[in-house]
Amino acid sequence: MSFLSVLEAIGKGFTKGLKWAVTYAVPIERLVALLFPSAAPVAKEIADATALIQNAVLMVEQKYAASGAQSGTGKQKLDEVMLLTGQAVTSLLSKANIAADAAYIANLISAVVAILNVQQAQSAPHA
Repeated sequence: MSFLSVLEAIGKGFTKGLKWAVTYAVPIERLVALLFPSAAPVAKEIADATALIQNAVLMVEQKYAASGAQSGTGKQKLDEVMLLTGQAVTSLLSKANIAADAAYIANLISAVVAILNVQQAQSAPHA
């Protein structure tokens, strides 16, 4: 089952969907280790920023899946996640001494999406 297929199913039960989607989310500590390998021990700010991004990605993907408009909307979704998280993530990463401009945060968001896609592909039953 692809990440988008899961989100389409989630969209059908939108009110319960985000809670269900979080069960498919990559554990924050794992995302932090993948995105910030030099951060040991993991700073709370980095974990909080990563959780914020992941939750926003799941919420936006769920919203688009629920409306049946998830195809061809990558830029729109990225813009929406940036709007939801940009300032907070910049602030949190700044506290962890990580300089993060909009391009850097957009790359982090794209990385989280890619990791979620890989995570979902790995957990899908193989034929």
